[in-house]
Amino acid sequence: MDRRDAVRRVGAVVLVVNLSLAVVKSLVWWSTGSYAVGSEAVNSIADTVYSVVVLAGLYLTTQPADLEHPHGHERIEPFVSLVVALGVFLAGGTVLYQSVTTLASGTVTVSDGPWAVAVLVVGGVAKFGLYRYCLHVGEEHNSPATTATALDNRNDILTAGAALVGVLGGAAGYTLLDPLAGAVVAVGILYTGFEIVRDNLSYLVGAAPPPELRREILDRALDHPDVHGAHDVVAHYVGPEVDVSLHIEVEGKLTLLEAHEIESTVVADIREIAEVDDVFVHVDPRELGEWKEADTGSVPLGADREEELR
Repeated sequence: MDRRDAVRRVGAVVLVVNLSLAVVKSLVWWSTGSYAVGSEAVNSIADTVYSVVVLAGLYLTTQPADLEHPHGHERIEPFVSLVVALGVFLAGGTVLYQSVTTLASGTVTVSDGPWAVAVLVVGGVAKFGLYRYCLHVGEEHNSPATTATALDNRNDILTAGAALVGVLGGAAGYTLLDPLAGAVVAVGILYTGFEIVRDNLSYLVGAAPPPELRREILDRALDHPDVHGAHDVVAHYVGPEVDVSLHIEVEGKLTLLEAHEIESTVVADIREIAEVDDVFVHVDPRELGEWKEADTGSVPLGADREEELR
């Protein structure tokens, strides 16, 4: 399955599951009065709302390139992730407020029926399935919005467990455990929002990719037998993808056609890296000696290359 279909399917599956959980949890909340289940219901309702946004956003990001967006629409994805984070923060704040005010009142009524336990267990299992599914698609297709959705589902597993502790504690007579568990759920929700914002800031501000990726980019340029050095290597995020520019050094006596063939091969080799989008290579004659030992992106190809790569 190609990236477009895989990512769009994630949006649809997440929406259906979250909507189903929101309905079931709300019914159980109404019948039991459990604050822990109520907090989970609010969380699922928020999940349903942002799932609609994610579905629409993923549809937009997978549109093909056009005249106004020659590189495609993938750069919208970090903004979709921030919308997810906003919904998560709102849900977490609401649940925290409800839990704190209930704890302050000191009066809690909890039903000891089995439905509260059942809905939390089913919800946790469903969220684990969504987490694994979204994470797999997000990693395979380099989709930050899908990965953000996976993180939300991962934390929903933990918050469902906290809510379950509250329900069981309330049924055992420790009624304040129920709103206390709701507060724990809220903290988990808020932390999820923080994670999503943190992970997407790099995409939005054009930060450099991880050192391992920068090292692989440089190695691929230097692996060409006719490349004797590389310098001014710049790699940065443009949306979830990486743009690369660098200078390579070749023998100055090569013909223009030969230099062009080397440049084309280097570009193709670097573009094979999944995270890389565009690659711009400038060809320099090695006789100019423009690479600098102090430049971490400049490594000459020669007898000492192996030592310098350590």
